[in-house]
Amino acid sequence: MAPEDKTFPRLDCPAPQGVRYDCLKANKEQLSFRAVRPKYFFAIDLYQCADLLPTLLGSVMEVMRFLGPENCALSIIEGRSTDGTFEILKLLCADIEGMGASYFFTSSDLNPTAGARIELLAKLRNMAVHPLMSQPDKYDPATTILLNDVAICREDIMELLHQRLHQSADMVCAMDWTYAGEHPTFYDVWIARDMAGDTFFHIPPDGSWDSAWNLFWNNTETRERYLEHRPFQVFSCWNGATVFTAKPTECFQGEPEIFCKELWKAGYGKIAVVPSVNLEYSNERGKDIKALKGYASQWVAKDGDDPKDTALKIQWVKDPPNLVKCMPNYQEQRWVPWDESLA
Repeated sequence: MAPEDKTFPRLDCPAPQGVRYDCLKANKEQLSFRAVRPKYFFAIDLYQCADLLPTLLGSVMEVMRFLGPENCALSIIEGRSTDGTFEILKLLCADIEGMGASYFFTSSDLNPTAGARIELLAKLRNMAVHPLMSQPDKYDPATTILLNDVAICREDIMELLHQRLHQSADMVCAMDWTYAGEHPTFYDVWIARDMAGDTFFHIPPDGSWDSAWNLFWNNTETRERYLEHRPFQVFSCWNGATVFTAKPTECFQGEPEIFCKELWKAGYGKIAVVPSVNLEYSNERGKDIKALKGYASQWVAKDGDDPKDTALKIQWVKDPPNLVKCMPNYQEQRWVPWDESLA
């Protein structure tokens, strides 16, 4: 899992530079005088992705080494893999615990492809965060990092952690992409909604994605910040990788759209997308996305690192949109009150 190990194909990631993320490290003097309670909780649900593990878990382990392994916990739920994913994850236990990090590994027979996909995926995510939810007193209010099976670099995770802190955000997400054709399209369109309550791109009732290239076509301010690769506020997101504060953990729901609504209801509406972090779901296409959209470090270098630069900061809107587009399928699209599905 070392970044210099090229035994297996993996996404090429830039070597770390500068001091941008040093503020995320634990204070060694404080750690030496108290029993360490992990501050960073990584949760991942994986299936049939052995070829992606060197990139994904290699980056996670790099981040844990940087943050201080004793300051980190990693929880992985694996299910039904036949390509060696289970065996690799089981063998990693010695390496991860040998670093000094906490490792929770569970296998599940739940099959999200067999029907009730959303509900079963939610159950799997809930299983991944169960160690944190069941014993919150063992963590020093943790920042939770939830990852899908994405090709991700160390700097991507670090930038999400940095922006959550820098923007005083409750939750931040990446941008995830898929190659349905020759060109990439934004992937998590079912969950993500902008601050007008709309989808990131227009999808007509016939299900055409012909407008997928035209992101935020009806939201000028968000579109400008997206094109400048500067974080922008949204109503909801997930997008392959999300980082959220421990404060709303008690209302965590594995179903992303409901979770974001619960955050707003509880007063944690500082939810943002970090468009400098762009992800795909395979090593090969991950390389293509980085070539097309750029690495996070490239945009950081372009914008600079001045904490007093107000243009980089989000001007948070306190209230959610009155109406949000509900899209259970392409044919059934309607505008509903933002909190309609909440009890």
